[in-house]
Amino acid sequence: MDRSGEFQKWKAQSLSKADLSRKGSVDEDVVELVRLLNGREQFFTTSSCSGRILLLDGGIDGCEIQKQNCSWLLVTHRLCAKDDVLSALKKARGDAVLKFEPFVLHVQCRQLQDAQVLHSAAVDSGFRNSGITVGKRGKTMLAVRSTHGLEVPLSSEGRLMVTEEYIDFLLKVANQKMEENKKRVDSNHGLAAG
Repeated sequence: MDRSGEFQKWKAQSLSKADLSRKGSVDEDVVELVRLLNGREQFFTTSSCSGRILLLDGGIDGCEIQKQNCSWLLVTHRLCAKDDVLSALKKARGDAVLKFEPFVLHVQCRQLQDAQVLHSAAVDSGFRNSGITVGKRGKTMLAVRSTHGLEVPLSSEGRLMVTEEYIDFLLKVANQKMEENKKRVDSNHGLAAG
């Protein structure tokens, strides 16, 4: 099978699969970008997240960085209110961590040149931690990501370790990061023109 035919087969298989993310669907803020990229012959998306603020409870033994071993107390792809965090914290039994995770997008590209065009657009949009990988079977993947995350422990063994005032401060920082993230995502729609 020629490279182009193999890429089209991978694309058809990927786009026909069920969304296995925890949410089960593409985030509203990136639906249009994902649709535009998937509509282009030389690209298809394999995963995405528009950015989110979350509160994780790692249990008594902690999360060990792996979200799958944690209880998700709160997740939002929008700005977050202090009352929502305080309410969710009441359910924490272990080590609760407040996180902001920025936009991430994985795109399989037909050729290296296609990935390079998208990579330039991503970096120009502020996603400076983006990169290209080429697998053994010739799969060329672009990961669009940035470095403006946030991860702060709030409780230990279910006991709150910070003040409400500090939580309010952290949420202002997280919400500012969410707003900056949205600006970058909005300017990233130029990716699909690549």
